[in-house]
Amino acid sequence: MALCMISECLLLTRESALRRPETSRGRGEVTKSLTTQLNFKLSGMMFLQYAIWGAWLPLLYPYLKNHMKFSDGDIGNMFAVGAVGAILAPFIAGQVADRFFRTERFLGLSHLLGALVVWRLASIEPGEGAVNSFLVYSLIYSLIYSPTLSLTNSLCFHHIPDRDRDFGKVRVWGTVGWIFAGILIGQHLLINYADGEAGNATSPEVYAGYADAFILSALIGAAMGLYCFLLPETSPQSKAEDNATLAAFGEVKRQPLLTLFLLAVPISCIHQFYFVHTAGFLGKVQEKLSAEEFASSINTIFGIGGGGLMTVGQISEILVLALIPFLAAKLSRKNLLLIGLIAYALRMAIFAYAPALLGEGAMPVIILGVALHGLCFGCFIFVAFMIVDEECRSDIRASAQSLFNLVIVGIGTIVGSKIATGVSNWAKGDGAVAGEEWHAPFSRLFGVPMWASLVCILILLAMYPSGSRSNKTTELDTK
Repeated sequence: MALCMISECLLLTRESALRRPETSRGRGEVTKSLTTQLNFKLSGMMFLQYAIWGAWLPLLYPYLKNHMKFSDGDIGNMFAVGAVGAILAPFIAGQVADRFFRTERFLGLSHLLGALVVWRLASIEPGEGAVNSFLVYSLIYSLIYSPTLSLTNSLCFHHIPDRDRDFGKVRVWGTVGWIFAGILIGQHLLINYADGEAGNATSPEVYAGYADAFILSALIGAAMGLYCFLLPETSPQSKAEDNATLAAFGEVKRQPLLTLFLLAVPISCIHQFYFVHTAGFLGKVQEKLSAEEFASSINTIFGIGGGGLMTVGQISEILVLALIPFLAAKLSRKNLLLIGLIAYALRMAIFAYAPALLGEGAMPVIILGVALHGLCFGCFIFVAFMIVDEECRSDIRASAQSLFNLVIVGIGTIVGSKIATGVSNWAKGDGAVAGEEWHAPFSRLFGVPMWASLVCILILLAMYPSGSRSNKTTELDTK
């Protein structure tokens, strides 16, 4: 049965129902060029889509902890409801976009409504009832915003002539948008709340000013909502009677999607260790390794709040995404995924052991570990979305993208946040030894995702089918 499933997956279409020409990889064919106008529209869409998110997400934890005075349990619940939208997206947005509603219109209405909701978050003051109010509005916003992440991918895949060549150059603008919004709010906080001094970054006035991040996000969201109506028409691909979400579930049972979805949850959990614990780890490293001046100079450039040293990871992401068209033409999907998993393991190993092994000389290596974020994201998560698109028939691609978003952003985020918190409590509490070095808890903390990454590498090598995807036919799209 497994061999039959693999054989069927090799017959999956590239894009015939969308009338996209086959990629030239392995075929000797030349696809048409991505036009300047289309490139501009899709790149602008990605820029705004991720600027909306990048404006507030890096600031959320310190804002809730230090200004709103929420408990760790309450903050955990905020992050959990933030993933609910990703879980429900395949059953709502994917079905609507694949069957009933033009994608660009759905995106436009969603972002205009989302802008109103995220603006409301900025007006919630600390005090009685604040937790419940923030929780409710966060849930509503998650239901509105999360589905748009996968739908921008599916809209982009619909229109670009060559997935391998063109998607990287478009998607990279999402990372640019994230960095732009983070620097904008960071400089705003530095100038208007910290009196231009990065050393004032932890003052109560600065934490209160974090609320402005939601206002910035709302303004960008409103602009995105209007911009979406200028995007290329993306009509439903089929009038079929079957449920697009259920059909997407059927595709997942085939290789290589089966292995990809199997790896998605643990990789998302490993990803959460990076986003939950790296900022605290870098702060401790700067303190213990006499690197405050270096960090302060970076914070002066990128602003305060959520940028700083972790912005190095976003910059490396831009470089990797720019290289994806060349890497995709030379390497198999399996090898690209393998590079991403190796980067995950190496990054966690650096965080776990570099301070102990290198002492005062650890800082440059740790910055290298942060920079590995580009390979982690670009070669695994980014490539994974490409695989989902090319391995599914054209009339269910929006649902399939939403389904993968469910696993890696929804389930993976919820489970990963809980695991990351639990491991942190063990590493710094039950597993602690009296009189140990400052870096010992971090060795235990980051050692767990390091070993988990190595297990994922073994799963990929054992289960993911080898071979070129360029041998596929259009059989499934013609059914």
